[in-house]
Amino acid sequence: MTIDQEEKFIPINISVLTISDTRTSEDNKSGDLLCERIQSSGHKLYKRDIIEDDKGKIKKIIKDWSSDDHLNAIITTGGTGLTGRDLTPEALEEIFEKKIDGFSTIFHLMSYEKIGTSTLQSRTTAGILNSTYIFALPGSPNAVKDGWDNILKFQLDRRFKPCNFVEIIPRLDEK
Repeated sequence: MTIDQEEKFIPINISVLTISDTRTSEDNKSGDLLCERIQSSGHKLYKRDIIEDDKGKIKKIIKDWSSDDHLNAIITTGGTGLTGRDLTPEALEEIFEKKIDGFSTIFHLMSYEKIGTSTLQSRTTAGILNSTYIFALPGSPNAVKDGWDNILKFQLDRRFKPCNFVEIIPRLDEK
């Protein structure tokens, strides 16, 4: 796995959605961290919002955002745990056109190295809707750091070899 420095970096438009009943713009550490990493990597922070853990609201905003032809990826943070209000995976998986199963697998492998079997309490997921990538990360700052720094930073960089998500964006809507 390498970054081809001779190839030109292509920034993409990424939106961030924090899903939480308790976070506000003043104390949204995970959302702030994710936005900072997206921008410092050279991508454009396209939209950002915080919504409560409500399945209908999650589905609506993801459908609305993914309908925007200029948006390439949505990253959510929060709502992936096991409690009664954690509804992000259920909401997203009902609307995915395709699921990216390997995202969760890689996240758990990486997470296991740091927190051991506690990784079982996360239900990260990823998929595609309207030619837009959607990645659901847990709500903890450490999980957001791990998800971005060890997976998404590379897969959302056109220069990453042998392959990446960016190079196939033009083909996501093939019929």
